[in-house]
Amino acid sequence: MSSASTPPRFPRWQDLTSRELSALPSESVAVMVLGAIEQHGAHLPLATDLVIGEGLLDAAQGHLPADFPLVVLPAMAIGASDEHLSFPGTLSLSPELAIATLEAYGEAVARAGFKRLLWINSHGGNKAVMDLAALRLRRRHGLLVVKLHYTRLSLPDTLAPDAPPAEGLPIEELRHGLHGGAVETAMMRYLAPTQVRLDHLADVPSRGRTMAAQGKRLGPEGEASFAWLAEDLNPLGVVGNAQLGTRELGVQLVAHYGERIARLVVETAETSLDDPVR
Repeated sequence: MSSASTPPRFPRWQDLTSRELSALPSESVAVMVLGAIEQHGAHLPLATDLVIGEGLLDAAQGHLPADFPLVVLPAMAIGASDEHLSFPGTLSLSPELAIATLEAYGEAVARAGFKRLLWINSHGGNKAVMDLAALRLRRRHGLLVVKLHYTRLSLPDTLAPDAPPAEGLPIEELRHGLHGGAVETAMMRYLAPTQVRLDHLADVPSRGRTMAAQGKRLGPEGEASFAWLAEDLNPLGVVGNAQLGTRELGVQLVAHYGERIARLVVETAETSLDDPVR
């Protein structure tokens, strides 16, 4: 992540003057991280989703040419986290306020003359509000709004569900360790190692894993899913085997996701919904 001694690779919206912002190419991609401040159990900090989202954006910037037309908006640190409100520390916008906030950001981007907005989301609870806000921004302001959820990106080959057991995480972990499990823990051990409480790493079972083991197709995620609160999955509010989340795995994941995000940034710059369909 960028620090005071490491200048950002690309201009940050808040560092520019109004005149400098107006001088940026209109084809620039405005990119914004959507995170959350919410409970992640006893081993990860409340800012986990935000730290991961910003870390992946930093990694992606390293794959882009220096003259790429990109401007980085301030992150939306607080998202829609209703499912975690039973636990201390969670900050959450109501769905209505989250949608309005995203619309306000998008309106400002359009007002500044830009046509492309890319959201990099690192919190599952933001998905629904992103869908609604993006559609409104397309209709009202003509923006191309790209919704990128890192959890939906392909995994490294060694972590794919069909990878040999000795090389990849167990398929149960990939499918059900969705909050505070191996993947999030690994990236945090790389991006913010001093913030991970190593003495609290644990393997926490999920209701989803139990239901799948019983042969049920219904679950918290998947082809037929139900709305859930964090405590519905496990009373601890987290699920997955955090003990499998090594720093080495985190290095691999951040590099992998960063490269794929960079590809999608480039595709966003190359795409216009105003072009005729051929």
